[in-house]
Amino acid sequence: MSDKIKQIAERIKELRKISGIPPGDLARELKVSGGLYRKYENGTSDIPVSFLYEISRKFNVELTALLTGGQPHLHTYCLVKKETAPSVDRRKEYKYLDLAYNFSRKKAEIFLVTVEPGSRRTRIKFNTHPGQEFDHVLEGTLKVILDGHELVLKRGDSLYFDSGIKHAMVAQNNKPARFLAIIL
Repeated sequence: MSDKIKQIAERIKELRKISGIPPGDLARELKVSGGLYRKYENGTSDIPVSFLYEISRKFNVELTALLTGGQPHLHTYCLVKKETAPSVDRRKEYKYLDLAYNFSRKKAEIFLVTVEPGSRRTRIKFNTHPGQEFDHVLEGTLKVILDGHELVLKRGDSLYFDSGIKHAMVAQNNKPARFLAIIL
C-alpha cells in the first residue's frame, strides 16, 4: 500500500489507542469485520472514504486531520483554487478532491469525485456512511445503485439520499463521470 494510506492507518490506530477502545470493539461498532478493520488499521488495505468519515465522527476529529495529519484552521472561508484541492485516492475507480479541506468545524464534507470506467469484470463496491449525501453530475453519465434501484444520472442531474443505505457509483459509456458530492 502507499505511504499515504499507511500514514492514515497510523492516525486511526493512534486515535483508537488514545480512546482505549479494543480493535474488535471498534470494528463491531463500525460494522466491519475484525479482519477488515485490522487491514485498515495496518495500512494493508485501501480505506474507503466512507469509513474515514465514520472514524472522524466517532473520534470527533476533522476528516482533514485523518487524511493529512494537519488540522484545518480557517474559520471565515476556505478558498480552493483550481487544481489545488488535496486528492483523496482511496480506490482505483474513484478519485476524490476535497473542496473544503481547510475549513474548521464544517457541517458538510464536499468533494469533486471522478469515477473511472471499469471493465465488465470489475466488481461493484458498495458504501454506506452516516448522514445524507447530495450528488450533482458535472460530466459524463453515472449509474447509481441505491438499495437495489439503478438510477442513471446525466450531466445536470442531481440525487439526494440517505447515505446509510448501501450505494455504489459506476461510470457509464466507457467514459469517466465527474460529480460534486456533498456529505452531511
